[in-house]
Parts: sequence; structure tokens; C-alpha cells
Amino acid sequence: MSMRVPGGGFDSTNPIRLDFPQSLAVYDDYAAAQKAVDFLSDNVFPVEQLVIVGTDLKRIERITGRLTTGRVALGGVLSGAWLGLLIGLVLSLFTTAEQSSLAIIVGTLLFGAVFGMIFALVGYAMTRGQRDFSSVTSVVATKYEVLVEHKVAAQARELLAGLPGGLPDPFA
Repeated sequence: MSMRVPGGGFDSTNPIRLDFPQSLAVYDDYAAAQKAVDFLSDNVFPVEQLVIVGTDLKRIERITGRLTTGRVALGGVLSGAWLGLLIGLVLSLFTTAEQSSLAIIVGTLLFGAVFGMIFALVGYAMTRGQRDFSSVTSVVATKYEVLVEHKVAAQARELLAGLPGGLPDPFA
């Protein structure tokens, strides 16, 4: 069962769905689309009847460096050490007075570092040199379209005409 808020347009089962959306404007960056929605909000427009949709998605992979056996080993040691430290801290909470919390923490940290390095090196060896670089990947939109519920589309267009710069040129 979906719930409607006063003014309509919002479906709690699918909050990004509009009943009959119409394109209001297309912007080259998110900041411009956000500015248009903010302008409409400032002019008391029912903004819950708007959706900003990123279109023309692209996957971008930024290469951050070369992978070598040494870098892979160091990364494995560091990530394993963090995991070992976390486990050691949790285990040290349950120690008795005779047991040394510091010894437990140091021991799990060292075991974590060793096993982290081993797992990282094994994973790197399994790629057989097919991926000798590190990277960061993200998905970005090249256009941002503001959609509006059909019942208030004319009102939104009229208000946006007053935005400094007005509506973007649809043929640009």
C-alpha cells in the first residue's frame, strides 16, 4: 500500500517514482540541477513532485599507481594488522586478571598482519600479471534531467523562467 502526502506525487514504496513525469530541464552538472530545484523550493513549489535523474552514465576508472609484489605485500600487512587489532581489542575485553590484554592485542595484530600479507600475495599471484595497477572506479552522469509531475509542470516551467539564466536551452 502506498501513502500519498498532501500535494501527491510521493509513493513510499518507490520514493523516486512519479505518476506521469515530464521533463522540466536538462543540465550539464548536478549543481545546476540542484540550483533549479532549490529555486523552485524557495518559491514555494511542491518539490516532492520533482526528481533529478542522472543520465548518460559512464564508468570512470582512475589509475592510482603501479602494483608490485612489495606494494601488494605491504597493503596486505596493513589491512591484516587492522583486522588483527580489531579482533585483539574485542578479545581483550573478555580477559581475566591473569591474562595480559596487551599480549592478546599484539598477538592478534601480528597474526593478522602475517595472514593479510599471505592472502594478498596469493590473490595477486592468481592474477598472473593481468592487472598490475591499482585504481579507483566510479560511475558518473554526464547530464542531469529534472523531471516533474505532469499536474504541476506548467507551474514549474513558469517559475523556472524567473531563475537567473532561465531554463537551459533544450537544443544546446
